[in-house]
Amino acid sequence: MFYFAVENPAAFCYNRAMKFNVGLAQIAPVLGDVPANLALHHEVISDARARGVDLLIFPELALTGYGLGDRAYDVAIRAAADDPIFADLLAASEQLDLVTSFVEVDERHRLYISAAYLCGGRLVHLHRKIYLPTYGLFNESRHFTPGGSARAFDTRFGRMGLLICEDLWHASLPYVLWQDGADILILISASAEHGQGEALSTAGKVLSMTRAYALQFTDFVIHVNQTGRDDIGRYWGGSVIYGPDAAVIVQGPRDEAAVVVGEIDTALLAPARRALPLLRDERPDLVIRELRRIAKKERASAERAD
Repeated sequence: MFYFAVENPAAFCYNRAMKFNVGLAQIAPVLGDVPANLALHHEVISDARARGVDLLIFPELALTGYGLGDRAYDVAIRAAADDPIFADLLAASEQLDLVTSFVEVDERHRLYISAAYLCGGRLVHLHRKIYLPTYGLFNESRHFTPGGSARAFDTRFGRMGLLICEDLWHASLPYVLWQDGADILILISASAEHGQGEALSTAGKVLSMTRAYALQFTDFVIHVNQTGRDDIGRYWGGSVIYGPDAAVIVQGPRDEAAVVVGEIDTALLAPARRALPLLRDERPDLVIRELRRIAKKERASAERAD
């Protein structure tokens, strides 16, 4: 297995091309049963190590399941080494890099849907879900607080960005991470179908968006989705890795649990960006200027309304 320890993984900067294996753990968590799901994590980690996985990624709320309702308060953990569940996950990251997701509680007893990148027994990056769907069957704002930042981060495999489910439906967030230097976008979901026809398929929409991000940003895009079923609907799996040319590297099955392994070769970034130099030609200064203009216009309109 490709692995070396660094004193501070969060500060380690990638500066050379490399190949590494990514495992997409599209599991079906047991709703509300943290011990069972932690045991499942260890089972999957053991299998992934045997298959030479360097980075293993679990879906949204892999530690708890998604449709928790008021049970969210009972299954929350702290993203700290003195929390026994989180400490267990940190220890597991001594074996391979991990991304997993859980209900996080902070010191003021606010709840977040969070995801952590762990490496070498340390927390490298924590992302709190920013956009909380509160429409249709979804009512996340009843229980959870929205996160307040979207930032890329350095790992031993390169600079990455991490988003959770509804976050990826807002194109501003992948764009921000791309401009912050992310060459690899990790997108995790508990994305469910709701019985619509194919024209309205959630799976089709998500796969179209994630592939579009790979194409537009000439990034690797990894999407890992749950499987199983609860009151929200049927989680369709279909986890995928796209290359920076938007080609499919590997894709998981629909509607069944699996650990799918694909190789990322960061040497593919340079030719993709030579062929399609969107990063070179992007104008973030123009975007910032125009957004400020729009915000100023909206403030003036709101003041007139008052």
